[in-house]
Order: sequence, then C-alpha cells, then structure tokens
Amino acid sequence: MNEILLAEFSSPKALLKAAEVLSDCGYSKYDVYSPFPIHGMDDAMKLKHSKLGWIVLCGGSVGLLTGFCLQTWVSLHYPLIISGKPFFSYPAFVPVTFELMVLFSAFSAVFGMFALNKLPQHYNPLFKSAYFRKATSHGFFIGLDSTEKGYDREKLRELLGTIGVNHIEIIEDSE
Repeated sequence: MNEILLAEFSSPKALLKAAEVLSDCGYSKYDVYSPFPIHGMDDAMKLKHSKLGWIVLCGGSVGLLTGFCLQTWVSLHYPLIISGKPFFSYPAFVPVTFELMVLFSAFSAVFGMFALNKLPQHYNPLFKSAYFRKATSHGFFIGLDSTEKGYDREKLRELLGTIGVNHIEIIEDSE
C-alpha cells in the first residue's frame, strides 16, 4: 500500500526552506503545493528544465514544413498562371506557412503539457485530506511519496519538525 506524507507549512519562505532541506537530504519524489507560484522553488527542488519548449519547437517546425510542402505541392500539381507569376512563388507562401506553424505550435504546447503533467488525472489521494483543501487559498504543503528510496516516516517527521512544520498527515492510497 502506498502512502503520502503531507506536511503543512505556515508561509512560502518556510515551504521554500523545507524544499531545499529535502533536496539536500536526497529526496526527489515529492511535490510542493501552494496557492500561487513561489519564486526560486524550481531551484530549491533541483528540478530539470522543462522539455515543453523542445516539443513546441518540433511542433512548429512540423507546421512550417507542412504549410510550405502543401502549398508547393498544390502550386506545382495544379498550375494556374496568374499575372505571369511563376508556379513556385514562395513569397506568397509566407502567410499560410506562418499560420500553420503557429497552429501546430499551439496544439503541441497544449498536448505536450497534458502529457508531461500526466493529465487528465481524475483521482489523487490528497483530495481525501481536509487540510489539503487550504492549498487553493492559503495553505503551503509538501507531499512526500513513500516509494522514495530511503523513505522513513519517523525520520521525516523529525526532519520536518526541525524545519517548522505546522501539521503532518499520513494519507494512504488504496489504489
């Protein structure tokens, strides 16, 4: 059975300090919950840079190539002589190529974000906690997963107690 140790802190500074201490102690399978973004939290948690930018770049490149190839194919296979212009008039391709690049980039950003965030996730054991409801308004939480190597509930309670935790709750996941 999997469990999550949910620790509540009183302020963003205390939460940031707790994330730094946990990262320094070697923990990596934890997540931080707060009602607003906290500057410096990525560095405190030692998170890697997101891959979303590369996904959007690839999506935009595919859109750019799709738009250019589509218009090239149409102009060469269905030639229309208009005002003596050549069949392959690439300056006229710019608006459609740009629009398809933007469209493919937007779709790759949305679906890439869903994939990287493992969404949609209809169930989370933290939703069972009455304390966790404060995370959307004024609560600052860290959730530590019990599948973490070196997870020891009592050592974590002591460690978090030295940092200044307000409340600790163990949430068991039956799934």
